[in-house]
Amino acid sequence: MKKVSVFLADGFEDVEGLAVIDILRRAGVSVTTVSIKEEKEIVSSHGIPMKTDTLYKDMDFSQMDMLVLPGGGKGTENLENYQPLRELVTEFAAQGKKVAAICAAPRILAGLGLLKGKKATCYPSVAEMLEGAQLTENPVEVDGNITTSRGMGTAIDFGLELTAQLCGEEAAEKVRKSIVYRCS
Repeated sequence: MKKVSVFLADGFEDVEGLAVIDILRRAGVSVTTVSIKEEKEIVSSHGIPMKTDTLYKDMDFSQMDMLVLPGGGKGTENLENYQPLRELVTEFAAQGKKVAAICAAPRILAGLGLLKGKKATCYPSVAEMLEGAQLTENPVEVDGNITTSRGMGTAIDFGLELTAQLCGEEAAEKVRKSIVYRCS
């Protein structure tokens, strides 16, 4: 079974985090939501309180297949300012493991130098922060082990792409049909 950590910080964009978690879990992926705070309770960008599965300090990330960073202005800022996460993301990427970020969160990857020369996409207002990236306006962009996406409106596409990477195209298509996404 594939394993993914989704990092939630106060101010994360609700749909960008939860749609991805939902889609991956529907595909049978073991998703662990991780708080970077000293407590499990997180408040989303729209004021919705929720609890994560665990705390960053209590996690062993060595068995994870992918790390996912949801966006949201304040959420991205909180993730970006958490040095242990920055170190983990850098280490994961260096090992060729999968790292994914949506909306404003690709700026974290850019700040770590992980997008230099790579195709990437993000929320329009942070595009100038992706120095060194080959920016596109595609809903989702995959370049090697790095996946980026634009925002809330592309969260389902993002979740389905991550599912395809971890479980195969057939599994992603099965989830897409089960949620009646872009079905005629």
